[in-house]
Amino acid sequence: MSVSQNLIENFIRLVVDEDLGRGDLFTRVSSSSVICAYILAKSDGIFAGAEYIEALANIYGLKLSWYKKDGDSFSEGDRVVDIEGDSKDILSLERTILDLALHATSIATLTAKYVAKLEGLECRLLDTRKTRPALRAFEKYAVRCGGGQNHRMGLDDCLMLKDTHLRTIDNLEKFMKDVRAKIPFTTKIEIECEDFDMAKEAMRLGADIVMCDNMDLETIKEVVAWRNRNSAHTLLEASGNITLETIRKIATTGVDAISSGSIIHQATWQDLSMKVE
Repeated sequence: MSVSQNLIENFIRLVVDEDLGRGDLFTRVSSSSVICAYILAKSDGIFAGAEYIEALANIYGLKLSWYKKDGDSFSEGDRVVDIEGDSKDILSLERTILDLALHATSIATLTAKYVAKLEGLECRLLDTRKTRPALRAFEKYAVRCGGGQNHRMGLDDCLMLKDTHLRTIDNLEKFMKDVRAKIPFTTKIEIECEDFDMAKEAMRLGADIVMCDNMDLETIKEVVAWRNRNSAHTLLEASGNITLETIRKIATTGVDAISSGSIIHQATWQDLSMKVE
């Protein structure tokens, strides 16, 4: 699940500063002692957030003993991690630690439910760029903890032509020829298509990935069949209004991947709390 340590540490310092401000008032009126706290699960889910909590612990000299790691399932009543250290530090960081765990765990838990619907099928679940500002790396890390796969991280790692881009291109065939000489050699081009004819045209013009955007099942099946006969190297992605009820039916059409923003923005927090021995 690894994320750049510099990225994690910078993020940790920001979220801690957000809560501490000019300092925790309780630390002014309390004495330090060594305590042991722990995170207790009060609901079921898939845990995520360990990488970030580890980074926080390293910065503040806390000792962690994990019972669950990223991607592990947990049940109500399970102990997730023991946290030993200075009482002032642990109590000041309690909410930050829990928020990291809760936010990541909610995404991992919902992602895992979607992934389970694809069991036995050669189809991958992808996230999208529908992430909260400044939280993209964190939220996409949580998707990986839940068994999903990241789509592009930003505008610089894949050239994706959506409907808005296509409206600005007068000659798509010429554009595709020109752009291959301008983007990195290893970069893929993805074209968003709303119907069968557009999908065929995108494949004819050499798109590496064709997105079947909000297509009905029968149209997606047509696109898959045409791809299999004429452009076997092209990857097909389905997207648009993906739900737990519909994802498996869409996957059985033969697309290579299904992308969904809801695994991030529709995730609801599990119930985790911190206790002190």
